[in-house]
Amino acid sequence: MSPAALKHGRTTVSTRALNRLVCAVAADALGVDPSAVSAAITDDQGSLALTVSAPIRVVALTRVNRDPSVVTRTGGTILERTEHARQHIHYRVGELTGSTLSRVTVRLTGADIRPESRVQ
Repeated sequence: MSPAALKHGRTTVSTRALNRLVCAVAADALGVDPSAVSAAITDDQGSLALTVSAPIRVVALTRVNRDPSVVTRTGGTILERTEHARQHIHYRVGELTGSTLSRVTVRLTGADIRPESRVQ
């Protein structure tokens, strides 16, 4: 195709599509269902600022009492896992959208208590 035949234009991503993408990435990082995640996206002087609200998947406390090493096997403390999820969301959303993110805030709304997965 010749340069003269190329038409200039732009690609836009709707706010709803961006919100769903952020929720999907956050759900993956926190180990929960995307429907349990909400996101607020705001403009921060040309960059995106994200606030994600979601539960985090955790192992039952009775399991932790029986075997404290389960905390390490499941990714660390809740604070460590939340910080890792925040970093993952920041990197992955930026990578997928090409947007510059100024900050990502993760607000935990609850605990999704599930048994630890066993290797088959």
